[in-house]
Parts: sequence; structure tokens; C-alpha cells
Amino acid sequence: MAQSTETTDWVSRFADEVIEESERRAPGKPVVVASGLSPSGPIHLGNLREVMTPHLVADEIRRRGHEVRHLISWDDYDRYRKVPNGVPGTDASWAEHIGRPLTAVPAPQGSPYPNWAEHFKAAMVEALAEMGVEFDGISQTEQYTSGVYREQILHAMKHRGDIDAILDQYRTKKAPAKKQQSQKPLDEAELEAAEGSGAAAEDDGTGSAGYFPYKPYCGDCGKDLTTVTAYDDDTTELTYTCAECAFSETVRLSEFNRGKLVWKVDWPMRWAYEGVVFEPSGVDHSSPGSSFQVGGRIVGGIFGGKQPIGPMYAFVGISGMAKMSSSKGGVPTPGDALKIMEPQLLRWLYARRRPNQSFKIAFDQEIQRLYDEWDKLAGKVADGTALPGDVAAHARAVGTAAGELPRTPRPMAYRTLASVADITAGAEDQTLRILSELDPADPITSLDEVRPRLDRAEAWINTQVPADQRTVVRAEADTDLLKSLDDQGRASLRLLLDGLDTHWSLDGLTHLVYGVPKVQAGFPADAGPKELPAEIKVAQRTFFALLYHLLVGRDTGPRLPTLLLAVGQERVRKLLGE
Repeated sequence: MAQSTETTDWVSRFADEVIEESERRAPGKPVVVASGLSPSGPIHLGNLREVMTPHLVADEIRRRGHEVRHLISWDDYDRYRKVPNGVPGTDASWAEHIGRPLTAVPAPQGSPYPNWAEHFKAAMVEALAEMGVEFDGISQTEQYTSGVYREQILHAMKHRGDIDAILDQYRTKKAPAKKQQSQKPLDEAELEAAEGSGAAAEDDGTGSAGYFPYKPYCGDCGKDLTTVTAYDDDTTELTYTCAECAFSETVRLSEFNRGKLVWKVDWPMRWAYEGVVFEPSGVDHSSPGSSFQVGGRIVGGIFGGKQPIGPMYAFVGISGMAKMSSSKGGVPTPGDALKIMEPQLLRWLYARRRPNQSFKIAFDQEIQRLYDEWDKLAGKVADGTALPGDVAAHARAVGTAAGELPRTPRPMAYRTLASVADITAGAEDQTLRILSELDPADPITSLDEVRPRLDRAEAWINTQVPADQRTVVRAEADTDLLKSLDDQGRASLRLLLDGLDTHWSLDGLTHLVYGVPKVQAGFPADAGPKELPAEIKVAQRTFFALLYHLLVGRDTGPRLPTLLLAVGQERVRKLLGE
């Protein structure tokens, strides 16, 4: 693969750096890596890179025998910004909750979860478990409302002038940074990623009464449309007013837990509080004047901590979404991907690319090519011919420091399983019959041997392949087409029919269908490409098109050897006019 030399173990290089930095900062203590996710809506495959980058590094550190914590901060105390499109069980009435914490917003109708944040968090937690991602989850709602950060909040308020001075150095850079970013418009996935990766565009605490890095949620309407109008450092008395409902109150911040630090102060505060050594960030946080850059100044200048090693990660695109786009109203989630691919393949897609390299996850026909590539790599790893970078990426895909992920015992080609699922419409008896005939010398005796890959291929066929592209085998022979054939056409069918008994296996039928045009042209059936004239390829395409028309009424379809096995010998003979 072309990327192999480029990706020679980026994970190991980061692990080296993180271990060294952790020993320098906190000798003998667990290494801390972190991710941050906002459950403001479906947590999608772009957000997954926020988790997989530190997960892979953390796992490599664990493999080396070090203790490591991978924190996932659930930013569930963030404000609810908008009602996402296409979320089942929601309507325009959810807009009345804009401005409240995500944990104070009702879950979509019919959800078993107590609030909006828990609803979307649950799907991600389930997907991460399936992918073998070990982490410590931290609810920012719990942290803030229990007073865990009280000391940090009071410290930030006391040093608000210093924070304001740092932020002021970057406020003048906002315009050019925006101009620079707008030169390349963000596509849908990138916009979704920017929206869900943290409050990058949230206000920084500036108000008419001065700068305050803390924002209360209103005691009446529960929203964050509040402005701090006064604060006393000695008594910690804070007064605010709400623009939404005109409520105003004075509270003692040393006892008050219904609010949070603004994002550009909150993030570096957590770096210092948790001792984070490694945390990646998306491009929306890595531009000039962004949260990550500003946070680097605040974490050291205000909180006495250090900025993490923080590689920028590129966006993840989606190739083909079929029903996904209209039904979901956004880009797919890890759970969506895991319905059509095994966790090993999804892990591999993130492991084989450096964080700053973009890539696409396939929901269209490209998934078949990806699976072919994955299976080919597995073969090379098994026989010792894979390159070192590919061996490392494969090892990180198939398991973690805790052990191998559950796998398909007999990983048959995904495209073959998809073709069979397409033709049989999921009928298990027919599926087993076909699969058992693929290799008569070593037949499959139970569908459990090809699961869960078979289930993923069936799900892909059922959810991602449009109805007009599904394969429907003819019920009756096309007598008009059979009557119209010339002598060569009839002879080609006769050669195929005569060879069915002795070639009834996947390899045998492959040899047979490719061999018929060769034999008709006077060459041996096993003649290689170098021995044949170019016209043979044309003859093969013509023969294949004839077979597809006679079997499924189209020019193309699943691979012919698989299709013939699926249709069954008796029915093939009937449809081909015998």
C-alpha cells in the first residue's frame, strides 16, 4: 500500500514522546492522555478520531508495561446550541431548551435515557466497547455541579485581568484567522466536526461590566444567556442578570455550583487539573488564536500547568451514504459504521494514517475494496511479507494490550458474502448451501464460522445498496433472448453447461466462466493473459453480459462464479435454456 512508508509507526513515535514527557512532569505516576466529546447530538465518525488518536497511543504505552489513563471528558455541561436535523423523536419544540446544559435538555421521545447528553453518550460508549477502547469517563456536569473545580474557578476569577490580557493578544487576530480558514470551504462532515468538537466559537467572557471567565446558568430559566455584572474577590459575591427572563440574583461563588468557566479557560484548567500529557485537537482548535493555542498560554500563566502534546488531526470523510444522509440528517456515527464493518477494519482505518492525514470511511461499494485490502494485509502479516508499518497498524487493529478482539473464525471475502446476502435476501438455509459449495474440499458447516462478517455484509446490502441495484434472479428463462442467439452464443452456453458438474466450486466456476471464450477462440482454458490476444477480453465481456442478462436481466451483477453458485445448478441449467 502506498501509505506504508509514510505511516511507519506514528503511534510508537508519539508513545516515546509521551512517556518521556510524562516522566519529566510526574515521575512514577500514570501517564494521562485525554479526549473531549460533546454529546450535543449524534457523535459521528469525525469525532471518533478525537478518541482513537489518544487511544492508540495509550494502548501502545500499556503494551510497554506502563500505567496509563485515557480520560474522555464528556462536555455534557456545555450549552445546547441548536436542534440537530433528522434526530428521531425530536421536533422544533426542542428549540426552547437552547442555552441550557445538555444534561438539562430532555432526551428524544422514546429514549430510555434521562436527558439529551446521556442519550447520545450511550451510543458512543457502546461503540467504543465494541472497538476495545478502554477509558475513564468524566462528566463535566458532575464535576461542576459537585464543586470539584471550585478552587480553580475562584482562582480564574481572581486572575481574570491576567486572563483577559492573554485573550486580548489574540482577539485582534480573529479576523485574519477567519479569512484564512474561509479560503477552503468546509464540507458537511467538516462542519459537523467543528460543531461537535467543543465550544470553539463560544464567547470568551467579555461583557459590558468587564471581563469574567465564569458564566452562570440562570436560576430561573436555566439558560446561560446571563451576564455577570459584579464580583467581589474577598467575599466571592457574584451578581448576574439573565437576558432571557430578566432574572437577577447575587450568589456566593465559593458555594455556588450552577455555572462553568468559559471554554477557552475551561480547557486549559482541565489540562492542569488532570495532568494531561497528550490530547489531540481538530483543525478548528488549531488555527491562529484558537482554543488550543490560547490555552497553551493560559494553562501555564494562570493555572501553573503545561500544555499537552497536541497533534492536530485531519477530518474524516464519508464515501457514499445512501439512506444514511436522509434518515440521519448528518454524517454517520461509529455505531452506524459497526453495523456494516467489523471493529478491526474500523480500527485499522484510524491506525494506518497519521493524525494529520485525512481519509474516508466507505459506506458505498468502496467497502468491498477496503475489505480486500485488509484481507490481503492479513495474509502478508501471516506469511511475514508485510512492511513494518503495516504490521504495526494490523496489530493495533486486531487487538489491544488487553488481548485480541473477537473475530470471524473464517473470514471469507466480504464481497462474496455481500453477493450471497444480496441474492438470498438473508435466507439462512440458502446462504449456508451456497457458502458450503464455495470450497467443497473444506466446506463451511455452520454460518457461525463466517460471523460476524456475514452479518455486517448483510447489513450493508440491506441499508446501503439502493433497491434498484439489488440482484433479483429471473423466475423464468428469457426465451426470446435464447432464441435470438447465434451459433457462437449457443455454443458458449453449451460449453458452460457441460462443465458445471466438474467445476461446481468457487475456484472451478471462476476457471470455467473465464475459460469458455478462450476455448471458443482455440486456446487452452488455462491460458494466461500473455498468451492471449486482446480480443479475448472483449469476448469475455460479451459472454459475461449474456450470462447476466439470462440470469438477472441486467448487464452486470455479482461476480459470476458466486452468482452461479447462489442460483444453484438446477436453476442455472433452466435459465440458460437446457
